[in-house]
Amino acid sequence: MRLGLVTPVLTRLPRAHASWEEHAGIAEVQRLVVEAERQGYSSVTCSEHVAIPRDVAAVRGATYWDPLAVFGYLSAHTSRIRFATFVLVLGYHHPLEIAKRYGTLDVVSDGRVILGVGVGSLREEFDLLGAPFADRGERGDDALRALRSSFGRSEPSYAGTHYSFDGFVVDPCAVQRDVPIWIGGRTARSLRRAVELADGWAPFGLTVAEMDAMLGRARATDAWAARSEPLDVVLQHDRPLDPLDDPDGTRKAVAAVRAAGATTLLARFVHRSLDHYCEQLAALVPLVPD
Repeated sequence: MRLGLVTPVLTRLPRAHASWEEHAGIAEVQRLVVEAERQGYSSVTCSEHVAIPRDVAAVRGATYWDPLAVFGYLSAHTSRIRFATFVLVLGYHHPLEIAKRYGTLDVVSDGRVILGVGVGSLREEFDLLGAPFADRGERGDDALRALRSSFGRSEPSYAGTHYSFDGFVVDPCAVQRDVPIWIGGRTARSLRRAVELADGWAPFGLTVAEMDAMLGRARATDAWAARSEPLDVVLQHDRPLDPLDDPDGTRKAVAAVRAAGATTLLARFVHRSLDHYCEQLAALVPLVPD
């Protein structure tokens, strides 16, 4: 089971971040990501929102750093750790826009991009950006197929239900032709979308028991049996981990996520400072057997 991070500082949710994050910047993020790479973590995340309505910010938070800029910077200071958008909202972008922007990042980072994507749920943001909301699920499915036909190809071609293109050059294009695609979300539909169209499922806002039950039902489907490659299951535990002060509780949390079928644990920590966060990074590693 690989270890990844839900990166602090870059997204601040109400009552779910430490006070030191409010004044932290890219230097602090760089330090913890470099330390995560040194400790053998496989990936770090950055989410996407363009603009949050004031009343919604009280629930979802208002701070969302842009993943393209953040990952471009971090790629210059690392060599192995991968960069997962967690998540890009498919409906905000044309598939070729994603292929070009994140394909360029893939070149810059030497093939370390993971596209975590979702169909989105914040209608006010869709309206602000002039993006269709009602058919976002069907549009997102078609965007996924278009991305499969486009990423890592200098002359992509695709004809689908919502997107069609041919005769265009995208240069530079990504190093990876088969970029890993994770589907984010918290619904059974997001898991079905992952099984049918993507490489991994990366849910959020669910308990381990809920994820375990949803995965159990998915494993019984024809779509799961028809996959040519196993689904990457990217899970978080219900609560932040505290390997320094509660190693036994952390071992149990790791075991529960593993038992649910996780191939990657996205870690969130109890932390009081940047130093404490980096200590927690190191303390988790020996508690994960492989």
